[in-house]
Amino acid sequence: MEELNLIEAIVLGLVQGLTEFLPVSSSGHLQLAKELMGVELPENLTFDVTLHAATVLSTIVVLWHEIWRILKGTFVFSGKINDEQAYVLKLIISMIPIGIVGFCFKDYIDKVSDNILLVGVMLLCTSALLTFAYKAKQRKKETISYRDALIIGIAQACATLPGLSRSGTTIATGLLLGNKKESVAQFSFLMVLAPILGEALLEVVKGEFGGGVELLPLVAGFVTAFVTGALACKFMLEIVKRGKLIWFAIYCAIVGVITIATQLL
Repeated sequence: MEELNLIEAIVLGLVQGLTEFLPVSSSGHLQLAKELMGVELPENLTFDVTLHAATVLSTIVVLWHEIWRILKGTFVFSGKINDEQAYVLKLIISMIPIGIVGFCFKDYIDKVSDNILLVGVMLLCTSALLTFAYKAKQRKKETISYRDALIIGIAQACATLPGLSRSGTTIATGLLLGNKKESVAQFSFLMVLAPILGEALLEVVKGEFGGGVELLPLVAGFVTAFVTGALACKFMLEIVKRGKLIWFAIYCAIVGVITIATQLL
């Protein structure tokens, strides 16, 4: 099995960074990119987690002012829960489902992560979700409720399947529940911070971080994913505000059909 070279790492980092925040499934596109380039990694998940960690850090950079505002409000105690503390609690609630899935089904998810046919099918599911969200009547609830936070969290847990876009699934679910576009997009990007960083930290603690991949390609992929992720995050926030998700639905449908066809024909 060949080592991951520098160019391949940069290309995969570019794919991850561009697709993490766009509702087209970064995990699915990573697997498709690996398939097209003939890349096989002995520690597939470690490299993928590294790229995801890079885009999580880019989220922190892009949304730093909002994150700082939430953090400051979280540690203000006045005898009752303030808006920032309630928001953090909702984020925690939204992370529970993916924590359960990660703990109970991690091995299964690892096994199906490189199933290209499954990627194609899930891309079609992503397309359907985005289409429903685009067509749904917008009720524009001012704040995301605790119930909605849990439902959006369940949607995120389902999106551990390759090809089912995490951002697309969570944003579409939030919109279908009647929440404002801006609120859903921000919540979707913030709710993934702890799970991804936690998984990366677990890899480090277990001594498996970077296993099977040389340091230079790992760093190159990380930096590429970080830079492109920051740009994609800003871009996606504007796209959601303008309600142009239907174009991503069309894209996912086309790529999904092509992917399935290449596997069956």
